[in-house]
Amino acid sequence: MTSSQTAGRVPPFGAGSFGNGAEAKDSRFPQDDPFGLRAKAGKALEGSAPEQVMARLELLAHILDTAILLPGNRRIGLDAIVGLIPVIGDAITTAISSYIVWEARRLGAPRWLIARMAANVAIDGVVGAVPLVGDLFDAAFKANRRNVQLLRRHLERSGALKPSVIDVTATRID
Repeated sequence: MTSSQTAGRVPPFGAGSFGNGAEAKDSRFPQDDPFGLRAKAGKALEGSAPEQVMARLELLAHILDTAILLPGNRRIGLDAIVGLIPVIGDAITTAISSYIVWEARRLGAPRWLIARMAANVAIDGVVGAVPLVGDLFDAAFKANRRNVQLLRRHLERSGALKPSVIDVTATRID
């Protein structure tokens, strides 16, 4: 076939697959992502206000560390329960806990804070991997709550987030 015969034909692997770079990039993207999820995910992450991110992270930390009330008024979370599964359970909870550190980095937390949060996750993951003793440690340490509290304190001090608690001293006027 000559180029004049193929000018009106569509390539078999999608329109624009064999065209120039700009044409292929624009026309190929809808086939790779037919529902536009990549664009929506990018917009969702960019448009998230620090308040929304902190609300998500506080909910995640609550679920992982303090969601279940035990008799005797003790709280544990899914971190301690899933950690009962040897090796796999602690790997899963460490990966989920790393999401909090990733969000802190995305919000612009300094390196020292990221390192401290990563150390909390690492301690929780390594000690939690020890059978029985690690499970008790997971129930007591609550690394995710610590990390969210560290991030909240940093964001409040930097002015990116409104304080959740107002520190004042009450004065009685007679």
